[in-house]
Amino acid sequence: MARFVLPALLCTLAALSAALLAAELKSKSCSEVRRLYVSKGFDKNDAPTHEINGDHLKICPQGYTCCSQEMEEKYNLQSKDDFKSVVGEQCNHLQAVFASRYKKFDEFFKELLENAEKSLNDMFVKTYGHLYMQNSELFKDLFEELKRYYVAGNVNLEEMLNDFWARLLERMFRLVNSQYHFTDDYLECVSKYTEQLKPFGDVPRKLKLQVTRAFVAARTFAQGLAVARDVVSKVSMVNPTAQCTHALLKMIYCPHCQGLVTVKPCYNYCSNIMRGCLANQGDLDFEWNNFIDAMLMVAERLEGPFNIESVMDPIDVKISDAIMNMQENSVQVSQKVFQGCGPPKPLPAGRISRSISESAFNARFRPFHPEERPTTAAGTSLDRLVTDVKEKLKQAKKFWSSLPSNVCNDERMAAGNGNEDDCWNGKGKSRYLFAVTGNGLANQGNNPEVQVDTSKPDILILRQIMALRVMTSKMKNAYNGNDVDFFDISDESSGEGSGSGCAYQQCPSEFEYNATDHSGKSVNDKASSAGVPAGARPYFLTVFCILSLVMQGEWR
Repeated sequence: MARFVLPALLCTLAALSAALLAAELKSKSCSEVRRLYVSKGFDKNDAPTHEINGDHLKICPQGYTCCSQEMEEKYNLQSKDDFKSVVGEQCNHLQAVFASRYKKFDEFFKELLENAEKSLNDMFVKTYGHLYMQNSELFKDLFEELKRYYVAGNVNLEEMLNDFWARLLERMFRLVNSQYHFTDDYLECVSKYTEQLKPFGDVPRKLKLQVTRAFVAARTFAQGLAVARDVVSKVSMVNPTAQCTHALLKMIYCPHCQGLVTVKPCYNYCSNIMRGCLANQGDLDFEWNNFIDAMLMVAERLEGPFNIESVMDPIDVKISDAIMNMQENSVQVSQKVFQGCGPPKPLPAGRISRSISESAFNARFRPFHPEERPTTAAGTSLDRLVTDVKEKLKQAKKFWSSLPSNVCNDERMAAGNGNEDDCWNGKGKSRYLFAVTGNGLANQGNNPEVQVDTSKPDILILRQIMALRVMTSKMKNAYNGNDVDFFDISDESSGEGSGSGCAYQQCPSEFEYNATDHSGKSVNDKASSAGVPAGARPYFLTVFCILSLVMQGEWR
């Protein structure tokens, strides 16, 4: 009998040892979970020292667990913060790129204008002396208006430049005919002959075309960089939904509850959750890519015929050439004006001699040589700036459709693609079997991980889509050399005065704009097929924007 008792006793002891060992192993597993939990700043009293029954868990798998109810609740909030942090890192990098490039362009354009004004002032003082000093406010006003256009945009460049040449003609006409007295009405008559007589040669026409195109392109491009910066900034602050947060908790921290603290989520599992959580952001991709393409097209213009640096750098030479042309043709111009406006009234003899002495026109005006001009020092060149930003724009294309993958590529968020069997699939350590859904809100109806209401797009995202669409339209006008109205969402140009073609280089007559809707049909084709006149499309855009705001309450 004794020989049977001893083996039984040994078996009992072995069983007890195994149970104690298992309990000890469970305790160690929860100890590691507890340590990680406390490392995030949470109360250690929330975390059990050994596995407990998990019936209290609402999101994580139930059964024996290392997570208390308080832990699950706090992990739920932590998973939301972790998601926003990782997405924020991706967006903040892109935002910083656009912010820094906008700052560089803005500083460059402003300094270019300052240098051009200083160069003209210095050289005109040297060349024309007292005559220039007496009329310097005319040139100062020109640069003030150019600066005002770049900063605010509320300047009609064509009218402003026409006014400059008209005022310059009045001053010049008085100087070359200083023996006569001219009333304001007479000078107004003189200005009517500007187009017919071309007293300044072809300089005003060419300069107007060059300045308008260059300034419109430069300002629109800078504004585009600012819009991109702001869109990324606003979209990065979109909060995840409750359903998204629950899915994030299940992906990031539920494995901790099972003691799998070193097991990372499966890559495809992460991809489905990110595409569900970033569904609205994915809808930005279509308009974002159109916007990037438009920016790249305008960048090509800045490198070529619309290069503001090549326009502003020699502007003093061009204006001086116009002045010299007026001087050389002053006799013929005056005779034709006298014929059209009538003979002017001569000044008294004493005043004639004094007037001629004061103006000293022929003695003071002389040719203006380009080699006398000082070199501008803007610290960089437009070509270098554009080359740099073009590379950044190309890298930013498809950013929103790539965002879910980029987040999951972060080693903090998921296991690599090659580790498909030893990863967390939402239930345990095993292969993830579901297929990855597509990007965008419409594709989330069958997302196996995140419940997404596909009928309620995010209003903030819709506003950013509209902002990109409007800015793309502005780019279209700038590419074609047309003026841009930044105070209205319509894409109507300011008129023929801004130009409509390339005077000195061959270029396409129309903007290569390939905006299509999700069905693949051209936006312009859809408008035409619907019988909408081209001129009416901007007003439909306005109506659409207003309707979007009115429907805000319903979407919420």
